[in-house]
Amino acid sequence: MTVKAVGMVDSTPTEPTIAPSRRRSWRHRLWESRVLLIMCLPAIVFFIVFSYGPLPGSWIAFTNYNFRDGIFGSEFVGLKNFEFLAKSGQLWLLTRNTLLYNLAFIVIGNVLQIAIAIMLNEIRHRYFKKISQAVMFLPYFISVVLIGVIAFNLLNYDTGAINALLRATGGDPIKIYSTAGLWPIIIVLFQLWQSTGYGSIVYFAAIMGIDNSMFEAAAIDGASAWQRIRHIILPSLKPTFIILLLFSLGGIMRGNFGLFWNLIGNNSALYGTTDIIETSVYRMIMSQNNFTASTAVGLYQSLFGLFLVLLCNWIVRRINPDYALF
Repeated sequence: MTVKAVGMVDSTPTEPTIAPSRRRSWRHRLWESRVLLIMCLPAIVFFIVFSYGPLPGSWIAFTNYNFRDGIFGSEFVGLKNFEFLAKSGQLWLLTRNTLLYNLAFIVIGNVLQIAIAIMLNEIRHRYFKKISQAVMFLPYFISVVLIGVIAFNLLNYDTGAINALLRATGGDPIKIYSTAGLWPIIIVLFQLWQSTGYGSIVYFAAIMGIDNSMFEAAAIDGASAWQRIRHIILPSLKPTFIILLLFSLGGIMRGNFGLFWNLIGNNSALYGTTDIIETSVYRMIMSQNNFTASTAVGLYQSLFGLFLVLLCNWIVRRINPDYALF
């Protein structure tokens, strides 16, 4: 026991008493974030209606669907629909074409977008830079239907501009709409022509965000334009490139249906090199009324794309966690 002298004051510091914080209810937190929730409401409704609402329909892929019994009343057949597609070779063909086209779009497209953004940044004349931007952005706003018309007037055997030029120069016209080997190049060129200029906006904005002091220091050291691009701009664009690459990989199993359908249509002579998952599913539904096979292909497409995103994100996280999406 400690005895204190009379009149002496205990100078031992006492710890402040902290009242336990009362946990706020979820209603209170929702009310505080009401403005943000209202702003997000259209996106939330969109995903509920078009992404989560149709999910029960995926059950059709595992049934022998008929209209009389409905989705959940039809006969359950397990993986027979997937087995049929795999044995027919159609699933491999669609997967190969979709992956190869999207890889070409992603790789070549990003390289061209970076190149265009760098070239725009190197333009010193302000008005010429604005005119160049407007001209390069214009194809993105052209309808894919109009692109199909342009392609037909260029490539048609009888009246197309390319075959007319070949005839005028003494050459033999080419039956382009019957030559499947030419169409991967044609489709990639039209896709790049439409999307590259608009896609360069993000890279151009990233270049504009680079600290000017780095360029000033490089100019003082006598660095050339190529040295500034190589040692300042390209390393600064690396995070943007990786993020956009991961976003693009999220849709690598989803082709540009509008572009493919308006360029190719229902031309069976070109299916071997131009048929992708979206066009095949569309034909299965519209011409064959084959809901089971089309649903099976669509479900396979979604699961395969999800696996690719998770795999690529895991690889990026192992290399550099700061560049991973999650």
